Amino acid sequence: MSQVAFHLDAPDKAGYTCRLLRKAAGLGTKVLVTGERIELDQLDSTLWCFAPREFVPHCRSDAPAEVLQRSAVILASPGLPQALEMTVLVHLGGPLAIDLERFEKVIEVVGQGEQERAEARVRWKQYAMQGHELTHHDASQIGRRHD
Repeated sequence: MSQVAFHLDAPDKAGYTCRLLRKAAGLGTKVLVTGERIELDQLDSTLWCFAPREFVPHCRSDAPAEVLQRSAVILASPGLPQALEMTVLVHLGGPLAIDLERFEKVIEVVGQGEQERAEARVRWKQYAMQGHELTHHDASQIGRRHD
């Protein structure tokens, strides 16, 4: 079973996610990021200007195979098949139509909206029923500024 970590109440969801991805890329971890298209677009834009001296290699899931292989982070809309070996899944919300067993860790980044929290509670219960190891982190005080 995968470890599932909920990072709750992120005030700047894209900035918070950028920090997670920067850390993962620095450790050599390959990350698949899923979510609604609008959130992936915002994250893509934020990753380009997040930290001027640190670039997090990322691409969309429809990039050429050689780009996918070199990228630490792949942004994918839900339901897109991924043949690449990824270690971590970061889920930003929306449908999750991916086999979790192929990931060592799943990170759910949850913003501060009530609808988003309600959807996260449903996913928490689903993960628990599937037998995943669950943890939660308070993200409300982290990520208030870009660095």
